[in-house]
Amino acid sequence: MKKVVIGISGGVDSAVAALLLKNQGYEVIGLFMRNWDSELNDDVLGNPNAKTNVCPQDQDMEDAKAVCEKLNIQFHQINFVKEYWDLVFQYFLKELKLGRTPNPDILCNKFIKFDLFKKEAERLGADLIATGHYAKIENGILKRALDENKDQTYFLSQLTKKQLENVLFPLGNINKEEVRKIAIENNIPVAKKKDSTGICFIGERNFKEFLKNYLPSKKGNIKHIETNKILGTHEGLMYYTIGQRRGLDIANTESLFVVGKNLEKNELLVHEKKDNKYLISTKAKITDINWTYPEKLTQITAKFRYRQKDHNINIEWINNNEAIITYNNISAVTPGQACVFYKDDICLGGGTIEEVYNNENKLVYYK
Repeated sequence: MKKVVIGISGGVDSAVAALLLKNQGYEVIGLFMRNWDSELNDDVLGNPNAKTNVCPQDQDMEDAKAVCEKLNIQFHQINFVKEYWDLVFQYFLKELKLGRTPNPDILCNKFIKFDLFKKEAERLGADLIATGHYAKIENGILKRALDENKDQTYFLSQLTKKQLENVLFPLGNINKEEVRKIAIENNIPVAKKKDSTGICFIGERNFKEFLKNYLPSKKGNIKHIETNKILGTHEGLMYYTIGQRRGLDIANTESLFVVGKNLEKNELLVHEKKDNKYLISTKAKITDINWTYPEKLTQITAKFRYRQKDHNINIEWINNNEAIITYNNISAVTPGQACVFYKDDICLGGGTIEEVYNNENKLVYYK
């Protein structure tokens, strides 16, 4: 009997994944990862004014234990708080300081869930590891899940071919509604638990208030990019992303959208959506590319945000991990975010959006 160590999170997805594996005849072990410690990180790491006891991980751990007890499988836990801080959170802060929009969940998968977790699973004697991600692996190739609305290959795009070895995604061929149904029918303790949203370590916090504990908030002007009229005050450039409309708190006859940042002057640049030429780009430089497909393709599709539709792109390789991609007029392709490559249902890999250009070959968004 093969032994599978599954990342048991305290949520319904990993619980049902564990149940399915057990029903398939595997010896299943649940391993809970603590990646963020509210009291340690908010207080001990130089933030004495932070609010504590708001991170839901304690409840998640209790829920994970209850699931393992219900399924009659072993429960283990491992602390990766320091590693998460060093490998994921510090990068997150560094990118925000640059005015970019990072995706810490992708790094968490790369450095924690499919690296450190995998090593701990091997120490527990695992033949395979599993998670509750909605994705598939076929012949070592990462593919989209059956449930396209829940597909999480975007967040798995930095996993190497080696990291994808001996990995199972039990939910790859079922949809979310079926997962809930299985959980309810089998009286899983978290069957009706609400799905977690947002960045995992923040929990149910106010994002701006949370970041103030780590990055000094520097207010500045919100300026119309064409008229140069000052329309209001922003709370700090790191709180806003390209294309954002909500949360600007500006009285205006038309909705305004973030179209750029002037880092030197600490200005947030806005414009009406009816003239969105400041958001449109046709070319981008992609760095830190992880490519897992056997061939270097040139005509593929890509996503620039999670749940965004696929866009046709051409890719011109600079070297093995950098490329220039071209496409037809896409709005709000944002530096710091992930560009994830696809060929039909195959996830080819992904990289980081480094620079974005308009049809005049000029850099956009940042000055």
